[in-house]
Amino acid sequence: MQEGFRFAAIDVGSNAMRLFFCRVLENGEGPTFIKESMIRMPLRLGHDAFTENKISDETCEKFVNTLYGFSSLIQAYEPISFKACATEAMRQATNGLDLVKRVKEETGISLNIITGKEEAKIIISTHIDRYVQADQYCLYVDVGGGSTELTILKNKNIIFSKSFSIGSVRLLENQVSKSDWKLMKDWIIEKTTSIDNIQSIGSGGNINKILTLLKKSKGKSVTIKEIKSVIKIIKPYSFHDRIVKLELRPDRADVIVHAGKIYSKCMKWSGAYNMIVPQVGLADGMISQLYAEFVK
Repeated sequence: MQEGFRFAAIDVGSNAMRLFFCRVLENGEGPTFIKESMIRMPLRLGHDAFTENKISDETCEKFVNTLYGFSSLIQAYEPISFKACATEAMRQATNGLDLVKRVKEETGISLNIITGKEEAKIIISTHIDRYVQADQYCLYVDVGGGSTELTILKNKNIIFSKSFSIGSVRLLENQVSKSDWKLMKDWIIEKTTSIDNIQSIGSGGNINKILTLLKKSKGKSVTIKEIKSVIKIIKPYSFHDRIVKLELRPDRADVIVHAGKIYSKCMKWSGAYNMIVPQVGLADGMISQLYAEFVK
């Protein structure tokens, strides 16, 4: 049996950090991506970045220590190559670039702070278009802790793409204004008003969890009504009971209701009846890019 090619990716999000190990097997029908391990560190950079515009000294220490640990694990895994990307929290933090420099010096990891459009492009490289029929327009919605990336696709091509400063952690911290919502609403309506039967695809840890709570499998779809029904069940519970009774992780328990609101609004404004949830994210996209670069 072919051993395959090993790759690794680090996704530094606003709500958590992830280290992803993936093996790629080649066969006559194309590559098969096998997820070998996902290590998630619930370090919420967005709390500091969105309220103080700076990552605190204490959080910086935890951040560097986490990446030092990730570095050791990557050395043990021995991937062909790996990539590390940071998103909205690091984009906003005034000391983000200084922290990138420190990470390089202390851990050897080259951390790239990517733009919202770059973030969307990386995730789209996971071939999410296979969930959409040919010639059908698709609104891709990626909700993170600090931002929401919206992309309109057709036939594997990006037609429009925009990043909005609306995310689950920002909402939790009351850092989203009415004008922020209006900007997103106006953009979606403007870009989709002439499109009939638009399909939506959603990514992000919260929509993945909503799909799981609905007892649906990867690649299935959810309706606005289903998203709202899950949120309606979760919302009355206290933070403690969401963890104990609903078995949500602490860093998911306090933001999932906010994320659900973003997904349902995007669907409503675009006229999308349902949202396909392929359960892929930024780390998956980085692996796809690393493999593509390797086989060139």
